[in-house]
Amino acid sequence: MNFGNWIVVAFILFATFIATLVTVCVRQDVSLVSKDYYKEELGYQEQIHRLNNTASLAAKPVIKVVNQTLQVKFNQSEKIENGELKLFCPSNAKMDRIFTVTTSNETTRTFDINSLQKGMYRAKLFWKMNGKEFYQEEVIYI
Repeated sequence: MNFGNWIVVAFILFATFIATLVTVCVRQDVSLVSKDYYKEELGYQEQIHRLNNTASLAAKPVIKVVNQTLQVKFNQSEKIENGELKLFCPSNAKMDRIFTVTTSNETTRTFDINSLQKGMYRAKLFWKMNGKEFYQEEVIYI
């Protein structure tokens, strides 16, 4: 083969590489932290108030994983009006879960997490107590 043929072969290989790269990039799932990211950003001052309310608590809720269950222990559980626990999986949005926290006299709430993949999750706990809103976020490993 002469020099001109090598240039054509190199060009074809380069074009094949670029086409493969574009195909892989187009198929890649690109997801934001949240579907309503911009809407949530506008209400961030309320989130700061929730964090300040949580910081002022004498005893914060404890979130831990025990035997394929997620346990949230509140010290003042009888005062909780309502709330929710979001498990956010940064690596796979399909593994995100939302659990409802209801009023109860029990100090520990238990949630089943058998269906979740092993890995890192952000537990985002939001609750309302005595007319105030609170928020706590922790990293947990399942």
